[in-house]
Amino acid sequence: MFSGGRNKTHNNERFVRFWWEVAVNSKWRVYSNGGQFRKWYGNDMEVVDWSASAKSFYAKCGGLLNEKFVDKEGLTWNAIASGNPSFRIKPMHSIHSSVSPTVFNHNYQCNFFLLGFLNSVVSIELSKIINPTLHTLVSDVLDLPDLSEKTDKTTLECISALSTQCIALTHTDWDNFEASRDFKVFPLMTYKTVTNLKYETNNATVEQTFKSWEIDTDKQFAQLKANEEELNRIFIDIYGLQDELTPKVEDKDVTIRKADLGRDIRSFVSYAVGCMFGRYSLDESGLILAGGTFDEARYTIYPPAKDNIIPIGTADYFNNDIVLRFVEFVSKVYGEATLSENLDFIANAIYPNASGTARERIRRYFHNDFYKDHVKIYLKRPIYWLMNSGKKDGFKALFYLHRYDKYTMARARTEYLHPLQRKYDAEVKRMELLAAETENSRDKASIRKVVGILRNQIDECRIYDQVLAHIAHQQIILDLDDGVKVNYAKFQGVEVAKDDGTADKMDLLGRI
Repeated sequence: MFSGGRNKTHNNERFVRFWWEVAVNSKWRVYSNGGQFRKWYGNDMEVVDWSASAKSFYAKCGGLLNEKFVDKEGLTWNAIASGNPSFRIKPMHSIHSSVSPTVFNHNYQCNFFLLGFLNSVVSIELSKIINPTLHTLVSDVLDLPDLSEKTDKTTLECISALSTQCIALTHTDWDNFEASRDFKVFPLMTYKTVTNLKYETNNATVEQTFKSWEIDTDKQFAQLKANEEELNRIFIDIYGLQDELTPKVEDKDVTIRKADLGRDIRSFVSYAVGCMFGRYSLDESGLILAGGTFDEARYTIYPPAKDNIIPIGTADYFNNDIVLRFVEFVSKVYGEATLSENLDFIANAIYPNASGTARERIRRYFHNDFYKDHVKIYLKRPIYWLMNSGKKDGFKALFYLHRYDKYTMARARTEYLHPLQRKYDAEVKRMELLAAETENSRDKASIRKVVGILRNQIDECRIYDQVLAHIAHQQIILDLDDGVKVNYAKFQGVEVAKDDGTADKMDLLGRI
């Protein structure tokens, strides 16, 4: 094995993005650039600018990766780790940075013996002796004793088979969630099309599909853990450390995910929102639209929002309100007959033991917590952006970054904000008539409370209209290559005049 150098941009803010931020084009290459503790496969969420001008900059600063290591398969890890290092395959299509040191063998293919060894308890203990710091350098890995040539063929084949299966299990797990570039469809959806389930798939509920998913993830977790323990046993024998080490692997060190009801139902909701915007489609698997031309023909089962705007109201003020769209999505996927049962299960998974009907709790989630979860999933570089008028919840709506155009804000103002203001005004008048007609003091107090909330929302929307008007008139054009951080800032910090002649700065979008 030998070192494959590294790439160093000397300016990650300028040259590195998460893959979901940018449009798909040849300028960007997958970038192995550190990440979470993860063995065998994964962590390829970033991309690096690989244009001629960018590479020229890296070279000028002494950081350009040697071309002979581009498009080569190797083994990589995080250079700095607070716990044990985690080794994984570096796919052929990725570039590796200085925080993801990489080693290669002479035919540039995955060395399954070495990968199995590096993720074994033997390697961990030997590494602590060679270098007891938080940094795992290439030299530390190359200094580890390699006994592959002294290992019999049958054992080598066993190690290769176990390591290959470990890679496959973690690869599947990685692709089950949206952060993967190869994400196809959320797993609860796939159980609708599998024919060998113990129940009739056409009548399967969300709960039933989740239970099948739970069974499968438990099996995969157990298999990976058993494989790692078997590899530990083999390497303990090879290195003669039977009296010093145990092959046992702790659950916390198995880097694939078991089913988690709250997390997975939230991920299901996220996938549904992706379908609402056309990022995904019920007609096809995989990423459908992340820049480029929007083709309505690819969405026959569940058409996405034509105008790229989905309001999140405190009630059903619009027929394309996000809760109505979500209910329609669940009905399309799981059928009308079990809709009520499915909505109850989803609402209970998101807010266990909470008050309110299923639809009320789902609305509460979209209104209060969906965007927080989205920002967390997409590591503070969201792709669905939230227009948010403020703490009074006067106006909220989502739009999809990759379908944004310079008229999106104007459409949001004229087609959604202004009509909503009129709806609020009409509702205040209706409530005031009800208050005048009732003699019940408790009912009057309740109505006054609602009217007070509505008036606060009206005031908030009036101020927010100034912000939206300012942005709409600019007709901002985004360059996706600039990334979310730069583009998001273009909609924030708008000066709004106050009644006393001073001005405040307000944000159009929810803060990330």
